Amino acid sequence: MNLILQGPAADAAAVERIAALAGSASVSPAGAHAWRCAGVEPTPEARAAIDAACLAQGIDYAFVQPGLKLSDFRLLTMDMDSTLITIECIDEIADMQGLKPQVAEITEAAMRGEIEFQESLTRRVALLRGLDASALQRVYDERLRLSPGAEPMLAAVRAAGLKTLLVSGGFTYFTDRIKERLGLDYTHANVLEIADGKLTGRVVGGIVDADEKRRTVERVCAELGVSPAQAIVMGDGANDLKMMAIAGMSVAFRAKPVVRAQASVALNVCGLDGILPLFDL
Repeated sequence: MNLILQGPAADAAAVERIAALAGSASVSPAGAHAWRCAGVEPTPEARAAIDAACLAQGIDYAFVQPGLKLSDFRLLTMDMDSTLITIECIDEIADMQGLKPQVAEITEAAMRGEIEFQESLTRRVALLRGLDASALQRVYDERLRLSPGAEPMLAAVRAAGLKTLLVSGGFTYFTDRIKERLGLDYTHANVLEIADGKLTGRVVGGIVDADEKRRTVERVCAELGVSPAQAIVMGDGANDLKMMAIAGMSVAFRAKPVVRAQASVALNVCGLDGILPLFDL
């Protein structure tokens, strides 16, 4: 396997030490702050040693098949909150009600997998009842930011011919705007109910939970005539695990431990464009 080592603060000396630890036959550049270590055998012992060394040095690592190309995939699927964007939208909406700590606590528990997502979303949205709907635009304008590396990643993905899907346990108010802003191909999210210009504390229709996220990936793949094995899926929370499990490559982005443990790639210090050095040109 190739071992890809990368990080904005990574230096060549640290990379050489980890490459030697991994028993790599050769080390070559794979990007501005990325290196490809060839001929590594990813035994459990090697993985544990590399994991510890990379953690100590603030370096992301991934084992990938030699010769893997981005164009081998046909779909990039992204979670929205804390993945494509830096915030949890519902937490920021709640902040307009002075309820951010209460809502954020439920959000965190759901992302760690301690509360079922449907229950957590129902409880959180109920706390927003009576909030003026103009708060949604304020969150979008004042607080929503793309995660580092989002735009170069999307540019490379488009150039390689992949379609893009944003599937979120958040809200269509934000996914619709991000779709237009970034030129995404597909989106799917929850619909907040609004009456007389105020949030009712309910969502309209079914909730986009872990099962619905997985079904959405399967549905879009079927529409494209490709297998989920030709999809890259990126997420950070427990409700992303089911869609990540069916993907050809799963990427945990600054994710909860339960997600990092099950993903094929974890990006802890790099931006979203940290997926690009994983592929041969």
